[in-house]
Amino acid sequence: MKKILFALPLAMAIGSAQAADIVDTAKSAGSFNTLVAAVQAAGLVDTLKGPGPFTVFAPTDAAFAKIPKAKLDALLKDKAALTKVLTYHVVPGNVMAADVKPGSVKTVEGSSLMVGMKGGKVMVDKANVTKTDIAADNGVIHVIDSVIMPN
Repeated sequence: MKKILFALPLAMAIGSAQAADIVDTAKSAGSFNTLVAAVQAAGLVDTLKGPGPFTVFAPTDAAFAKIPKAKLDALLKDKAALTKVLTYHVVPGNVMAADVKPGSVKTVEGSSLMVGMKGGKVMVDKANVTKTDIAADNGVIHVIDSVIMPN
C-alpha cells in the first residue's frame, strides 16, 4: 500500500510536467521564437497561458521573416498594433482540423478571417496551413506560413 501511495504523487507530477499551454508548446517547438517574443512584447503571455481554450494560427519564424525588418521592428514596438495582429491569429475555442469548415471565423481581435481551400490546401486568409492539430492543454495550434493582418 505504501508503494502505491508513493507512486501516485510521482505519476501525477510526471503527468503534469508533460502538460503544456499554448505558449510553452510554441516555445518547445523551436520554430516560433519570433511569435513567442511578439506575444511577450504584447503582454499576452498570461492570456495564452490561461484556461482558454484557444485555437492559434501560429506563424513560424520563416513567416515573420517575410515581413520587411523595419516593418517588423516597428510592429514589435507598437504594443496596440502588435496586440491587434496577434489576437487576429486566435479563435476562441478548441477547433481541430477535422472541425474546420470553409467560411468566415470570428477572431479574438474582433474581426473575422476567412478559412478556405485552394489547390487542395487549407488557407487562413492568404496563409497556407502547413501543420494542424498541435495539442496544448488549453487549446490547439495550427501552423501557418505567413503572418496574417487584420483589415
